[in-house]
Amino acid sequence: MRMALYWLVQGCQPGDSLLFHYSGHGSRQRNYNGDEVDGYDETLCPLDFETQGMIVDDEINATIVRPLPQGVKLHAIIDACHSGTVLDLPFLCRMSRSGQYVWEDHRPRSGVWKGTNGGEVFSFSGCDDDQTSADTSALSKITSTGAMTFCFIQAIERGHGATYGSILTAMRNAIRQAGGSSGGDFGGGAVTSLISMLLTGGSVGMGGGFSQEPQLTACQPFDVYAKPFSL
Repeated sequence: MRMALYWLVQGCQPGDSLLFHYSGHGSRQRNYNGDEVDGYDETLCPLDFETQGMIVDDEINATIVRPLPQGVKLHAIIDACHSGTVLDLPFLCRMSRSGQYVWEDHRPRSGVWKGTNGGEVFSFSGCDDDQTSADTSALSKITSTGAMTFCFIQAIERGHGATYGSILTAMRNAIRQAGGSSGGDFGGGAVTSLISMLLTGGSVGMGGGFSQEPQLTACQPFDVYAKPFSL
């Protein structure tokens, strides 16, 4: 996976649009260099992480974010636990349930640059850094897939893909409504949702709903309801 990350950005030129999609396990570990607001590094856990180690957000940022030149755009779709700031991007869009938002500044106090070399990076992630991401069989009807992945695809298919804000709002609304909707797209109500969360390591809110909240991070703040979404 590390080689694939290097491959993704190698030789990129102005006008290129890159996509990094990861759906799998994520974790976090204590940060000791003081560059994390919450004191933790977020990590991805590929199949070989027990022998090769987890991929830490600092490494992901250094590999696919910081080298990105002007005129190149990267979108990341990360469906994993503790994935809110897993690209270590400088700004996080903190959105309320009503859709209002502010950009949180996550730039390290040390002054270490976590942005790009002129390019644009946007990351949709499955949940906040202190949350876990749930699985659902609604997408394939057979195999469990990430709830965030399902909601991202659903948002696009249902016409909510005009802006970054409309996508994020649609995803968050769908996940909030999912667990408590008996017979809905995500399963059979509170009991089914609770069992599913216990089996998959996801989190459950009051009334059986998913408590995960998809997040949006970026290399620069922008108007999420005005900027068109385009891969």
